[in-house]
Amino acid sequence: MSIERDIGDGVESASPLLARATAAATHGAHRLAGSIDDFFTPDDARLDERTRTLAARSLAAMVGLVERDVRRQAARAFGDGGPGTRVAEGAPVLDRLIAAGVVRDPALMHELLTRVRLDLLGDGLTDAATDERGAASLLTRLAASGDAAVAQAAMAVMASAARRRGFLDGNRLDTTELPAELHHRLVWWIAAAIREQLGDSGADRALTDAALRHLAQYDESDRLEAAAERLVVAIDAKPAELPVLLVHAIGGRHVVLFAALLGAALRIDLSTMREIVSERDAALWLALRAAELDRTTVARIGLALAPDAETFADQLDEIMAVDPAAARQALARYALHPDLRAALTAIEAAR
Repeated sequence: MSIERDIGDGVESASPLLARATAAATHGAHRLAGSIDDFFTPDDARLDERTRTLAARSLAAMVGLVERDVRRQAARAFGDGGPGTRVAEGAPVLDRLIAAGVVRDPALMHELLTRVRLDLLGDGLTDAATDERGAASLLTRLAASGDAAVAQAAMAVMASAARRRGFLDGNRLDTTELPAELHHRLVWWIAAAIREQLGDSGADRALTDAALRHLAQYDESDRLEAAAERLVVAIDAKPAELPVLLVHAIGGRHVVLFAALLGAALRIDLSTMREIVSERDAALWLALRAAELDRTTVARIGLALAPDAETFADQLDEIMAVDPAAARQALARYALHPDLRAALTAIEAAR
């Protein structure tokens, strides 16, 4: 082997190495910026590892589910081979969406993190809130109700909860279960990322049609939250029935149903009540008082949901000392329409 050839081989093999070194230098700067952000993040704003892991898994599953369907439907427009193969077999777009920053969308991340926290909360509940009447069978009993509307709504909640459970247990996701507006954004982000991969390949019409067909098939009413709201309306619980229903919902680990029941009683929309329940702090304890629940019911629910049962027990006297009317007044901002509340927050932040 000649010296010239050895040198030539070295230059050729070094080219990818030089490219990787340049990329590593850029990545190192990004990594440092991320580490600095993490260092200065307050402890109460930092995600715990279980939440972070499940949120990442959920986002990847949602993006993958939509991407597969959009690619499949777009590829059908081209038949076998050629552009159709490129559409169907392109590299996954999740990393591109993350790099572009679009999935940092506050509304999407709020929905994702709230859902994850509630799923983990329900998954970790013990039987602390159950009673001798078998709270875990609440939905089963409602599904057997003589009231057809209640029975149908209860079965819909059971089906939706089973789908959500299927992802937690087996990583099986059949639908994003996002609010329609967020699902709409996600679909078009994914279509745009696929379009970027393909370049000007004549696939624009096929991608657009595929995205529109996917959106036409999406039914927001299948979400667990929507099913829970329908069930609460069908039950139409009287104030005297609310304590038992709330305790049984928690006993059955139906956290979204619990939030829907409590939200309806206080005229607070479910998206806001889910957030209150997921935070498990003073606002939730005030909500229990605002609903005029008795001490035993507040204690059962609080001990089941509180991050620290001992701390909650120490606060129980203070919680029960709050007048229900005062609690409702303290929660008045939560009872505003979510869009109005968001607008007020934005205006106040600009002062």
